[in-house]
Amino acid sequence: MSDRSHPPDDIAPRAFFTRWIPEAVAGDPERRARLGTTRARIQFELSGNPGGTWTVSVEEGRVSGAEGPVQDPDLRIEVDMETWRALNRGDLSAPEALLRRRLHFHGSFLLALKLHLILG
Repeated sequence: MSDRSHPPDDIAPRAFFTRWIPEAVAGDPERRARLGTTRARIQFELSGNPGGTWTVSVEEGRVSGAEGPVQDPDLRIEVDMETWRALNRGDLSAPEALLRRRLHFHGSFLLALKLHLILG
């Protein structure tokens, strides 16, 4: 998975969640295959500047992103902007960030693992 493209280092969260991730998944047959029949709403809460709350929806082999929270997400991920950027660059893996307590998730561990395999 390390040969996958990474988003630009200075990408804004809005562009990342609403454009980059949906396009990256749509353009990668391996990622789409790993989605299988997954249906989920994942809420990302980014602290710091510019931060914000973003929701990624997975359904029927597609991914879409939107600004703002959703009620009862299947998985909620909390991360600061510095860690989020390190994750995007590939300088830090999600499991490492979790072990270092720089990333927190609430919800299904299996969904979190699948998300890492799809988006990572």
